Amino acid sequence: MNEETRSAILAQFEDEPFGKKMGIRLLEVDDGYARVEMYFTPDMENMFGMAHGGAIFSLMDAAFEVASNSHGTMAVALSMNINYLASPAAGAKLIAEAKEINKTRRTAAYGIRATDDREKLLATCQSLVYRLDRPVPFLKKGMGG
Repeated sequence: MNEETRSAILAQFEDEPFGKKMGIRLLEVDDGYARVEMYFTPDMENMFGMAHGGAIFSLMDAAFEVASNSHGTMAVALSMNINYLASPAAGAKLIAEAKEINKTRRTAAYGIRATDDREKLLATCQSLVYRLDRPVPFLKKGMGG
């Protein structure tokens, strides 16, 4: 992965308001790959006291966003199909990892897994992006690919 692209993505992600609100941290990024984490806090509970599906989805979406834009080409989500498998314990660290499965000039497919800090599988997701014919807007002109 190009170091300028890596640095730009790391800086942009750190400034993203939604990610800050959810406490999501970007741990790793590489071509077609991202790993993020957040802690399951009481304000993320649903009416049963379990992790709200939207919180887990948000974490997985953050990994997807970074992985799909890691090539420096702007990519926008077309679909995400998520399967919820388990709920984490209160206070658990949640980790989502997105891996590129296939990439063409116009689309790319990703597999995403969410686990807790004990490696318990919480959710899986299959996702698809549309790759626009332009660099991500926060990169210097002429970068990306």
